[in-house]
Amino acid sequence: MTNRIRTIEYSQVVQVVQRLCIECAHELPEDVLSALSRAAEDETNARARRILDQLLENARRAKDDRIPLCQDTGLAVVFIDQGANAFITAPDDSPDATLYDAVNEGVAAGYEKGLLRKSVVAEPLHERKNTRTNAPAIIHHRIVPGDQVQITLMNKGGGCENKSQFRMFNPTENQDAVGNWIAEVVRQAGANACPPYIVGIGIGGDFELCCLLSKRALLRPLADSHPDPFYADMERQLLRKINALNLGPQGLGGDTTALAVKIETAPCHIASLPVAVNIECHSHRHKSAVLEGRPAGNPRAFG
Repeated sequence: MTNRIRTIEYSQVVQVVQRLCIECAHELPEDVLSALSRAAEDETNARARRILDQLLENARRAKDDRIPLCQDTGLAVVFIDQGANAFITAPDDSPDATLYDAVNEGVAAGYEKGLLRKSVVAEPLHERKNTRTNAPAIIHHRIVPGDQVQITLMNKGGGCENKSQFRMFNPTENQDAVGNWIAEVVRQAGANACPPYIVGIGIGGDFELCCLLSKRALLRPLADSHPDPFYADMERQLLRKINALNLGPQGLGGDTTALAVKIETAPCHIASLPVAVNIECHSHRHKSAVLEGRPAGNPRAFG
């Protein structure tokens, strides 16, 4: 059965992104809260257990009082899966506006309305002037089957992002060498990226795809396992190895250095073995929404 063509208004995208920015800043996803609760129950270090309880209390107060989970309200990283039969209509007063314009308008509105810290500078090395909107967002856009648009927004803090690393291994390296390097990246992050962590790992692709895979890995539910038994076992082994580092919550020691390790892979060149590690702090802020739109007439639209 062929999917029907549907249109989604530009303003819908703006409103959804605005809402996701605010909700991400205030509410930890349920899988993260569950992982923190389990970690607190299982933690054998009394001080580490108190810290985990404090993180849970912080999450409760942020949600109840509608205040940010962390003073660093992050860089807006937006993943868009646009159905091939879904089109976004350009507004009448801005016929040249694009989907990216809608996302950035939503980010600016969300950070303003939510009174969230704006942390984006317009250029990276010279004057570093703040854009005062937290835009532009980092946008990852792909076309998928269907007639809906799914938008996933992650508020990515600077401290944990700064501790992420990439390495191009020789293709002759084995799993142990790769795993030891990943654990060392986490050890080097230490307390500076606010453990306990969620560790996203990309393996394969090329230089840029590998890093994107490591960030996409962070979007997987924390309780699931990789569908390939080899990588599912590697996730479990890496989690044990990382937690054996004894960094613990906030780097003060304990059993819980990471809540989860997630791996995403892609085919790569026979001469390459790229590996990326994207560190995420305990305040793992991400939320999704699906836009369905209405049956298409004859709109002015952009894909």
